Amino acid sequence: MGQNNYQGNKRRDDPDIEINKTSKPSFWQNPQFTLFLYLLFIVLSFQFWQKNAENKQLEIPYSQFLDYVENKRVAEAIVTDKAILGTFKESDMATGEPKRFITVPLWNQEMADKLADNGINYTVRLPQESWLGNFLFNWILPFGLLFLFWHWMVKRMGGMGKGFLNIGNRVRVHPDQRPGVCFDDVAGYEDVKQELRETVEFLKDPSRIKDLGARSPKGVLLVGPPGTGKTLFARAVAGEANVPFFNISGPEFIEMFVGVGAARVREMFDQARQKSPCIIFIDEIDAIGRSRSGGPVMGGHDEREQTLNQLLTEMDGFDSSTGVVVMAATNRPEILDQALLRAGRFDRRILVDKPDLIAREGILKLYAGKMKLAPDVELHVIAQRTPGFVGADIENICNEAAIHALRENKHEVAMVDFEAAIDRVIAGPEAKQKTLSPDEKQRVAVHESGHALVAVNVPTGEPVHRITIIPRAVGALGFTLQLPVEEKYLSTTEEMKDQIAILLGGRVAEDLVLGSISSGASNDLERATEIARTMVTRLGMSDSLGPVVYGRTQQLQYLSSSQSVEERNFSEATAQAIDAEVKALVEEGRERAKNIISRCRPVLDALTTELEERETLTKDDVDRITAHCNVSN
Repeated sequence: MGQNNYQGNKRRDDPDIEINKTSKPSFWQNPQFTLFLYLLFIVLSFQFWQKNAENKQLEIPYSQFLDYVENKRVAEAIVTDKAILGTFKESDMATGEPKRFITVPLWNQEMADKLADNGINYTVRLPQESWLGNFLFNWILPFGLLFLFWHWMVKRMGGMGKGFLNIGNRVRVHPDQRPGVCFDDVAGYEDVKQELRETVEFLKDPSRIKDLGARSPKGVLLVGPPGTGKTLFARAVAGEANVPFFNISGPEFIEMFVGVGAARVREMFDQARQKSPCIIFIDEIDAIGRSRSGGPVMGGHDEREQTLNQLLTEMDGFDSSTGVVVMAATNRPEILDQALLRAGRFDRRILVDKPDLIAREGILKLYAGKMKLAPDVELHVIAQRTPGFVGADIENICNEAAIHALRENKHEVAMVDFEAAIDRVIAGPEAKQKTLSPDEKQRVAVHESGHALVAVNVPTGEPVHRITIIPRAVGALGFTLQLPVEEKYLSTTEEMKDQIAILLGGRVAEDLVLGSISSGASNDLERATEIARTMVTRLGMSDSLGPVVYGRTQQLQYLSSSQSVEERNFSEATAQAIDAEVKALVEEGRERAKNIISRCRPVLDALTTELEERETLTKDDVDRITAHCNVSN
């Protein structure tokens, strides 16, 4: 969904809103830092004690050391690169410990022999690092790395920067602080705006609806495919009403420890009541609102259920006159718990579906208004080329078009840049490393020309907008693009039969021109067969089988038609009849395509030749070449 500024709302007279029972401790009050200081104190104390013990040794001249050796008064000696350390045989009268001494490190083989001759044990040590270096690398560095790793693990376990021992004590949910978004920043969706304007009026003046003896809905559930702008609509409601906007995602409630999510729900509603009128927006509510009727869910099931129970309690308990409206968004409403959807909680379910042609053109105007467009750009044509696209897709197309223009060193974004961006989004980027052989290039050109020729000549065929045989990274070696003249929500029998003929036109053209068929028609055959089977089993468009629905289809996802499970509820004889009828419809489409191509063979050859040379043909090129071929069906 389009917008000028995809941002939320915050009142100027409101300070930053924060749900936080206790102020955030400073770095010096952090318990991990305190523990680190204790460890550092212990290490320094040990090093100080060791250094102090060395300072208590008696320093003697080297000559005196030799005398002690000759008189056999030395018990043992330790030779290092910095000194000779040793102990006397006699003990200190005060402490009873052996006396220690230190002298300069004059060491040679003669000294070694002298110590051995007098029966003195001695040890020679390799040069050692300085005390400071030894302390830093052997103590500070390991303890420092251990502390950092521990602190990182604590943050990972605690979530949101809290330690795992006080995880439930602080919950911070900030309202969105970005500039306001209003309904004028959202293109199309007038029915959705009308539904939400009543919520805006209630937030502006809660007493108005109360005077009429009615109550405002406590909850509004926005349902729609990803990218349609559900979050944007929630921000627009806050912008229109000029109220605080609390924004949190469903997964943010779930943590490692049971009870944390429920605590966050309680604190969020407490703070919202203090700031009413306001909006609480929960994105991806299916993360915590999944139905509880199923079996156990591995990983956080108890925590999720407690969070959901607390949310149900809060929504059931607060008074609707307080001016707090809970809005939520999901693209999977079929899995939500029924307790969430009952009256008194989420009273309203608003469908934010994929935009129609008018809405897509409005979204394009919003995004294209920020771009430098060339005079040849036709936003209406671009909107026609993008059926089924959501607002996020349209934004992506505008961005890709600008990148394509930049790559070509242009100062304006032209229509050809938008065409390239749409092709990239639909079929993938051009695979320039794929080089077709002359025979393969001819076969692809014949195949796509067959599609285009049949599309031009069937009664309900949509205009051919573009033909290309440039390979794409996703595997397509070419495609024929048709643009609908107008948005359609129904299909007739004639339209579906014509579509089957168009899909089979490429395979028929290969067979007639080249005398063989290839694997390139696999997707065409799959789609044609699916259309024929739908006509027979779901739409009652077969005279022999009658207006009966065969099979029950269980939809796995409310907003997706691709994921379904079909249950067979008919006999084997009926199944054979269905298969025969499906085959008959596909054969009928093949014969129609064969008749058109046979009667317009010169036009097919001309279309193929020009397509091989230029690799891409526009609508004007197709109309010019096929102008003299009009086969009546």
